[in-house]
Amino acid sequence: MHLSDEEEDYNLSLSKFESMLKTNKVLFFDSEEFEEIILHYIDMGKPALAKKALKLALEQHPKSTGLKLVQVEMLIYEDKLDLAEKLLNELYAIEPHNEEIYIQKASIFSKRDNHEKAVELLKTALKYTDDLADVYNLIGMEYLFMDNLELAKDNFIKCLEEDFEDQSALYNVVYCFEFLDQNDQAIEYLSRYIDQNPYSEIAWHQQGRLHYSLHQYEPALRAFEYATYIDDEFLGAFMEKAKTLERLHRYEEAIESYNRTIELDEPTSYALLRIGKCYEKLGNKNLALKFFNKTVHEDPLLDKGWIAITDFYVRQKSYQKALFYVNKALGIDDQNRYYWKRFATINQELNNYEEAEYGFRKAVEYGDQMLDTWLYWIDMLVYLGEYESGVQALLQASEYFPEQADIAYRLSGLYFILHETEKASFHLANALRAAFEKRTILEDLFPGVWEMKEVQKAIQKYQ
Repeated sequence: MHLSDEEEDYNLSLSKFESMLKTNKVLFFDSEEFEEIILHYIDMGKPALAKKALKLALEQHPKSTGLKLVQVEMLIYEDKLDLAEKLLNELYAIEPHNEEIYIQKASIFSKRDNHEKAVELLKTALKYTDDLADVYNLIGMEYLFMDNLELAKDNFIKCLEEDFEDQSALYNVVYCFEFLDQNDQAIEYLSRYIDQNPYSEIAWHQQGRLHYSLHQYEPALRAFEYATYIDDEFLGAFMEKAKTLERLHRYEEAIESYNRTIELDEPTSYALLRIGKCYEKLGNKNLALKFFNKTVHEDPLLDKGWIAITDFYVRQKSYQKALFYVNKALGIDDQNRYYWKRFATINQELNNYEEAEYGFRKAVEYGDQMLDTWLYWIDMLVYLGEYESGVQALLQASEYFPEQADIAYRLSGLYFILHETEKASFHLANALRAAFEKRTILEDLFPGVWEMKEVQKAIQKYQ
């Protein structure tokens, strides 16, 4: 790799400084060399070495404003804001037109959560700086802290007008558009940006993401493809491209694109799972199963993998195999409501009603708030003749689903069986008023109750 002259000098300064530290000989560096060395150590997260370099630097160049500003940066980094401010005031007296003084002052106000004052100082820095892009970017960040996304967006756009290549500003612009629900405007902005900078893979990738979020899959695909042409190792773009191809039912191509992500990096359980789903859509059951198995092998804690295998066997009506896999999943995580619901429905298919009841109960216990789960559980209790427990479960369910006719009809049926006629009639009246057309629930679940004279009378009344 060929280094530029600047990089050569910079690497020489660094190695010269590090060998000096080892030998304890004091060598001379000019102030700019020192600045680069110190900032290098700050960026590397090595504050002790940065401090050492700063101390030597100030001994050799006590009057250098640049070094004093680096000292201010280090004080801010260490949260010594009062000291930093004092030093900045001294520097301001000497160099009132140095933009870096305003930038560092803004940084102090920002750390103290006074973002309005920080913006004011940064706007002053704009008058003196040659690096407008950097200052616009900083102003954008301050507006983000203030949750003023319109002004943040405007400043990131100004930053990009000054410096096309600023990737963090590009991400931030898109973030602001998205946060403001302006996805169409974001796409327009990126189109203009791409007209001027057609080889920006980030811009193409972001544009693809926005089209995808608006369900515009054809243009999304085109954008992701451009991103992968520009950078054929752009993992995120290949992943998004694969997801888009899947949406377009182009499963073979989706598999190719998911495979590319696996070549570029370690296989992720997500990619393996999606490949399995694509093979299943293509009717290739063996390969689908192979990839579902790879998914759970890669990440045993990913519930989507176990669910995919279980559902695969349920669709084949291979309930014993489905049960085997859902039990394996429960062995790894026995508090997963999705596993318990499947455990229950599979056992229901196998006529293991007690296990089914237990599974639905566990699903509810671990947070399944779907009405159908509650009803399946309650219907199992009724089938098993556990009427009291059924009533308790229904009363619990009615707290989550008030005025739900499915619950009221069942409560009415159980109260009639338990000879609590007053409560039974009350719930029957509510149920008939809420959803007369669902009255067959009584006929299906409680045929004996359905035939009772008073029940038929109540139904006639509502007809």
